[in-house]
Amino acid sequence: MNEDPGVNTGIDAPSVDQAWELRVAAARGENTPISVAGWLRLSMRALALMALLIVCVPLHYGYRLLFYGSPFPMLFLRYSARICGARVKVEGTHLKRDVFYIANHISWMDILAMAGACGTAFVAKAELAQAPLVGWLASLNRTVFVKRENRMGVAEQINALKEALADNWAVTVFPEGTTTDGQSLLPFKTSMLSVLEPPPPGVLVQPVFLDYGAVAEWIGWIGEEGGLNNAKRVLARRGTFELRITFLEPFSPEDHRGRKAISLEARRMIEEALCEALGKPLRPFAHDVAPVRYSAQKTPQPSEDAQV
Repeated sequence: MNEDPGVNTGIDAPSVDQAWELRVAAARGENTPISVAGWLRLSMRALALMALLIVCVPLHYGYRLLFYGSPFPMLFLRYSARICGARVKVEGTHLKRDVFYIANHISWMDILAMAGACGTAFVAKAELAQAPLVGWLASLNRTVFVKRENRMGVAEQINALKEALADNWAVTVFPEGTTTDGQSLLPFKTSMLSVLEPPPPGVLVQPVFLDYGAVAEWIGWIGEEGGLNNAKRVLARRGTFELRITFLEPFSPEDHRGRKAISLEARRMIEEALCEALGKPLRPFAHDVAPVRYSAQKTPQPSEDAQV
């Protein structure tokens, strides 16, 4: 074990065990104490984001006066992910238009990294819209925010998704219904795939695998943790981490009858990629997720990956 636990966990704590206690407490909804060094890192990253914002926003609106669309939200989100600590590596070839991405979901940083990599718009949980700064950044990229518990609003949400797909060349959904820990993969909620019944002409589905490696255990937004606490934890952590975005083989939704079949095929492909990356079978997720009718099977425990 490394003598300095912060090198592996990104958390300022005397030991890995104590760092993990803070991590589990955050999942219970407790506020995570931030060290003086952590507040300094958080402040420096916040200032860098503000400086990037001051540069990109006027350029974005100035560009929009002359042209339709703008490259600056994509550039802003790409460099925001880097400022927040992500070193994004893209594998595979992503389609550039008429594509419906289906991805696993670990963190709010997924949105920054994917938008920065391919310029996609998103469907994301409504709670993200309330996250300081991050929610506003996501809205710059025309994110469609949905309420997981709002079953009566599904039709309205589907219409918003159709508009986003018509207005953007690419749209991404996270059908797990929540963020996870990088060691699990929840059942996919298929209601947001209703836009593919029938599929718009020429639109393909491309599954996307997001891999944070062992760091996912430490930054994942899971359980009862609030968005503000998670943002503080991530921005205050030490060092950087690799985020690998793998664009898997696209397929035609017309080859799979209905949203459930499309969902099963996309999930199968992502699960295979995740198991290969982990080098072991998936583990059960440790928190209840009502939107996909998932019940936790065990209490959170430190994994082998969390203890290296």
